[in-house]
Amino acid sequence: MPSMATPGEAGSPPRTNAWSANDLWLEAFVIFNFLSLTGDIAIAHSENRFRVHAEYLPLWFSLLATVLLAAAFWQRLRSNTLGWWQIVGQVVGWSSILVGVAGVIYHLDSQFFYQRTLKSLTYAAPFAAPLSYVGLGCLLVMNRMVRAKEKEWSRWVMFFTLGGFAGNFVLSLTDHAVNGFFHWTEWIPVWSSALAVGFLAVLLGSKTTTAFLRYSTTVLFLQMVVGGLGFLLHGWADWHGPADTLFQNIVNGAPPFAPLLLPNLAVLGFIGIVAMRRELPA
Repeated sequence: MPSMATPGEAGSPPRTNAWSANDLWLEAFVIFNFLSLTGDIAIAHSENRFRVHAEYLPLWFSLLATVLLAAAFWQRLRSNTLGWWQIVGQVVGWSSILVGVAGVIYHLDSQFFYQRTLKSLTYAAPFAAPLSYVGLGCLLVMNRMVRAKEKEWSRWVMFFTLGGFAGNFVLSLTDHAVNGFFHWTEWIPVWSSALAVGFLAVLLGSKTTTAFLRYSTTVLFLQMVVGGLGFLLHGWADWHGPADTLFQNIVNGAPPFAPLLLPNLAVLGFIGIVAMRRELPA
């Protein structure tokens, strides 16, 4: 059984080196992602100018979650007490899971529940996109229920990384199917995501070795290269888009920040791999 941390306990002993605290790095990762989701939602829902008022919910929730988590994070760094950090993380984490599940249902309800065809699933609002809130919420809750010193902590981080790459595989497949994979380069994120899913699944299901951790690290670096290339290709397509303004091309064309999900997930994987390496014998 992993060690549990309750909201009221004093917490772990004072840290002598916060730079080596895996749970703090994970917390910073989650805060950055909520901040990024604020901008991503603002651009994505601008396509229909927030026609439905419910589309404002993830925007304001992301912004509020960023502020609350950043304040709790700063308070923990200064005082090294876990009380406020625990409470805020649990509340934001479970709320994020609810927002993500509601978003999936809302996106599917746009077309898929009425026609129930592969075409309606492809051309509807991206149903897997709100799952990012579910993933971030689970990371927050896990980071407070499982101590970073436990072996299960790194396994949970890698499990959510695996889930993220599986989701990106689906998103890349459905998003690029809209134009029938007109450019062969649109297959690259599909292949790279499938490669990452395969490696991380083996990493979770087998005994951890230094050699395989090195191979997995190489695969994650590859995701960063693919994500950077996708950002440039999407940006090039938007720059030469048919609309009068670049903003309209970004809103209605290739989302320039979507490929950056690959480097983002790679960073999460690096956090898990660093924790796994510390568990291996010297």
